[in-house]
Amino acid sequence: MTFDDLYDDLFAPLEDALKRVGSVMETAEIARILSVGNGVAEVAGFTDLHADELLIFSGGVMGIASNLSEDRAGVIVLGETERLRPGDPVRRTGRVVDVPVGTGLIGRVVDALGRPLDGGDPIEAEDLLPIEQPAPPIMHRAPVQVPLQTGIKAVDAAVPIGRGQRELILGDRQTGKTAIAVDTILNQRDSGVLSIYCAIGQRASAVARVIQSLREAGALDRTIVVVASGEDAPGLQFVAPYAATSMAEHFMAEGRDVLIVYDDLTRHARAYRELSLLLRRPPGREAYPGDIFYIHSRLLERATQLREEHGGGSLTALPVVETQAQNISAYIPTNLISITDGQIYLSPSLFEKGHLPAIDIGTSVSRVGGKVQLPAFRAVAGNLRLMYAQFEELETFARFGTQLDSETRRKLTRGLRVREVLKQHEHDHIDVPEQIAALLAATEGLFDELEPDGVVEAERTVRKAVCAQVPDICDRIAAGEELNDEDRKTLIEAMRGALSDAQTEAENGHA
Repeated sequence: MTFDDLYDDLFAPLEDALKRVGSVMETAEIARILSVGNGVAEVAGFTDLHADELLIFSGGVMGIASNLSEDRAGVIVLGETERLRPGDPVRRTGRVVDVPVGTGLIGRVVDALGRPLDGGDPIEAEDLLPIEQPAPPIMHRAPVQVPLQTGIKAVDAAVPIGRGQRELILGDRQTGKTAIAVDTILNQRDSGVLSIYCAIGQRASAVARVIQSLREAGALDRTIVVVASGEDAPGLQFVAPYAATSMAEHFMAEGRDVLIVYDDLTRHARAYRELSLLLRRPPGREAYPGDIFYIHSRLLERATQLREEHGGGSLTALPVVETQAQNISAYIPTNLISITDGQIYLSPSLFEKGHLPAIDIGTSVSRVGGKVQLPAFRAVAGNLRLMYAQFEELETFARFGTQLDSETRRKLTRGLRVREVLKQHEHDHIDVPEQIAALLAATEGLFDELEPDGVVEAERTVRKAVCAQVPDICDRIAAGEELNDEDRKTLIEAMRGALSDAQTEAENGHA
């Protein structure tokens, strides 16, 4: 063996390995921390820094460049600040905050940056999208016309929600706001709608209960849960809804229908107020910064129904906001009422009386209205709001003990039965044909002869009757066909016969 052969055998592999490794020089602009507090830091040393740019602190903690001046910058820290010290290095990334998107997120529980919280495998992202994106232009939007059924009679009949709509849910604490939002998610089992539940500033125990409800109902497999709990840094609470919306927009761009729940934006506003005050921004009304309206408007404007040529997907937003002492004219609630396309108001007084869900139909409104209701629903529930408002007015008047004529007594009797029909247990989802049957029976007076306590059982009877006796009409109602006079007459006869049979059985049982 020659020397050249020996050299090739011994040293050639080493030379190849050195070529593959090579020498890569990385350049990075590094600044230093001047001061660090609870959720924010002040850094100095950058010569070129962009607004909202992502920064990396020691230990991998990230931050967002917020307040920029000539010699220093205020940074919103997206993580714990206990380990950060003045003098520690800070590095630029040259990009904004982004989150993983794609089908790998479905069925997972993640934080505001898309990192898994459920102990599962790492997220397999199809792409990375910035958390802040411009809302679709007006020419890309289509009218909201397709209903998003919640399975809740009071909502679907009086304040219907359409795909692409922004419907606010507001009320005092512990009045059932989250229950309505979660029930809406659970009711999408057969609709093909993908759901995202974004918890902002909630207690970990409350979020765990929601996740358990989704898991028990089999809805977690079609839901993404984004969590920034009250124990997390205020920066994570602030970016959470934007991150969740970017995850939703990925599916909307693919032509899918997405429902997103922000629970709740009151805590989101408080987190932003905390950050703004720590960054020494000028406070305004209730110590909120001047751009508090803009942080919610730019978020909710991203919810829309796209035209077919732009994918045809939709993003429906259900923001939740908490009121105090029923004051819906407070700062944050009025801001959100003016941004959204209607509101569902939950009344503490109705909740205390046991009228669940405690939806105040007189105060609640959907600015899309009957356009998103199925034709049969419009035919039955078209005058429900007016009739119910008249009943409540008469009920208030009747408390004075005034002598009432027969017509007024009839309206009071029917209104009481309609109120009983609108009551509904949590997680009790009712299909559209059954909702229409129950409302038709109440408004046509089929329950007038019953005591209010017997309406629930009678309603269950008529719902079973229409499903069993006239399934063809139920199928046509669900398909979106009109409810003609003959169909209406057939439904009433079937329900009246079922009630008569049930009453006969009850009398024979007593005998």
